Amino acid sequence: MTDVTVLRADRWLDIDSGEVLSPAVIVVEGNRITAVGSEEPAGGRPAEARVVDLGDVTLTPGLMDMELNMLIGGPGGPEGLPDPMHGVKDDPVFRSLRGVVNCHTTLMAGFTTVRNLGLMVYTAGFLLDVDLAKAIDLGFFPGPRIIAAGHAITPTGGHLDPTMFQGLAPHIMPQTVEQGIANGVPEVRKAVRYQIKHGVQVIKISASGGVMSFSSAAGAQQYSDEELAAIVDEAHRAGIRVAAHAHGDAGIRACLRAGVDCIEHGSLATEETIRLMAEKGAFLVGTCALADHMAVDRIHPVLQKKAAEIFPQARRMLGQALEAGVKIACGSDAPAIPHGKQAWELIAMVDRGMTPVQSLRAATVTAAELIERDHELGRLAPGYLADIIAVPGDPTKDIKVTEDVRFVMKDGRIYKGI
Repeated sequence: MTDVTVLRADRWLDIDSGEVLSPAVIVVEGNRITAVGSEEPAGGRPAEARVVDLGDVTLTPGLMDMELNMLIGGPGGPEGLPDPMHGVKDDPVFRSLRGVVNCHTTLMAGFTTVRNLGLMVYTAGFLLDVDLAKAIDLGFFPGPRIIAAGHAITPTGGHLDPTMFQGLAPHIMPQTVEQGIANGVPEVRKAVRYQIKHGVQVIKISASGGVMSFSSAAGAQQYSDEELAAIVDEAHRAGIRVAAHAHGDAGIRACLRAGVDCIEHGSLATEETIRLMAEKGAFLVGTCALADHMAVDRIHPVLQKKAAEIFPQARRMLGQALEAGVKIACGSDAPAIPHGKQAWELIAMVDRGMTPVQSLRAATVTAAELIERDHELGRLAPGYLADIIAVPGDPTKDIKVTEDVRFVMKDGRIYKGI
């Protein structure tokens, strides 16, 4: 018996041309696409092939979210807002079980590949996102393909120091270099090496303050130029890219000087810094939907003040980055917006000036380029991994249809829709 599936639908999206073509016939053998077009390939299909007729939908590549955290939010937490006690109340086992549910929710929303960026909670040094990725790859439970960062690396009191999310008193929930709290060049090198030793595929750092932490101003640079250079040096020598949480202009510029590969948020970037980002070829994950959907009215007044300063500038920044030619990838920062609602990010990018096709590319081919998998992810094309979803209507005309995912195939296996 052959392991062949033939998907039929009314339409399919050629992401490179930006065109929706009719009808759709996609042949999948094992976990790879072998043929895409309007007709079945010459010679027909094996007699044993399974045919799945999906009807009036558009087939698109599986979507990608380049900024989320599966280990917080989800069941038992407020919608649209990270649990304010996420850093202290869950032990690593319970947190991992929470992650299992969030992985399933995300896959059912049509997001077949994600970056988990990165742990900023107590785990006793265990890299829970690396374990989630392994378990999904082994078929233990449904979930997206995870590019894991392990623990985010941050200075004491930095934005991703978990004690700063609750404003805890000294000596409560002490942190270690193994959990990403690192100061000075020797410690940041050790922190990077620890994450790499235990299986990460990307390094996440905190380069500026943030909205949701009781620390310095959201725009303040947190690591010195020397520390940033050491982090990037360690990661790049191991062939691993670096993503930096950075709202502030000074922090972004320092990251670009150091060779950081991807800026997360970028809210306060000036036009000059945006041009530098484009010149350096750095990626931007703008997390636009935060400004539209995060439950700001339910956070501490100190944090509300930060949000009121940051979000209006962040709304303007993405359009400037688009005009400058910055490579923009999709990232939701879930659970700052709820897991499973990542399509809100595509909608927000269109609101900021992208065309629907540009936002779809941000969530497919550009995201695949960011994780250096564009040779096998992000397109419906022969030889590519069979990550395929279906939405009603035409997403190149109405991006909101990405909220209604009818069918999900990941790695050649159907998880939703029949």
